Amino acid sequence: MAQTAKRQQRPNPDDVRQVILDATLRLYLENGYAGTNTDEIAALSSVSKQTIYRHFADKDDLVREAIRRLIAAAEDQGAESFDALAGSDDPARDLRIFARQHLRDVIQPDIMRIRRRIIAEVDRFPDVARAWYDAAPKRGQEKLAASFARLQERGFLRMEDPMLAAEQFNWLILSGPLNRAMFDAASVTDTSRHAAYADAAVDVFLAAYGAGRS
Repeated sequence: MAQTAKRQQRPNPDDVRQVILDATLRLYLENGYAGTNTDEIAALSSVSKQTIYRHFADKDDLVREAIRRLIAAAEDQGAESFDALAGSDDPARDLRIFARQHLRDVIQPDIMRIRRRIIAEVDRFPDVARAWYDAAPKRGQEKLAASFARLQERGFLRMEDPMLAAEQFNWLILSGPLNRAMFDAASVTDTSRHAAYADAAVDVFLAAYGAGRS
């Protein structure tokens, strides 16, 4: 009975991983890659270094996985937007819904902080920057391109290169708010013009790629 009780009291490995990753992300955002070390991660997580190395190969693995977790959380928020867009019967309406959601997903305090941190350290730690790009901007644009290809198959859009169209639409939506948020941290919570940016992006996009364009 005592041995059974002890087994039941052991922490869930997934919970331990999450606590370690939360601590890693917090320290990385505060101190950067060079200023983050496993001793501090262990202390903040209330685990031993041996426990950390049972779950992760090294500090690189820790930082990459912490970043991926943050990206995954943002992706979960926007996943339904991609699905709804691909199956839309009213692209003008659903592109606007998608564009507004996309701004909400990207212009977030933690996302902006980590973008600034990664860009500041890209020359010293290119692997971290590449991992961010592959898991966030590149993956998002690939999903958007797949949605556009579906819409084109159904006769709603006309384009030769769905990936190029996805990249263009992404920046039509994000360019103004994202550039401002990257350099002015206080603007991250100012969403007053986001709907206007999103709707204008859709108007320009459909003028270029809508099936009814001249």
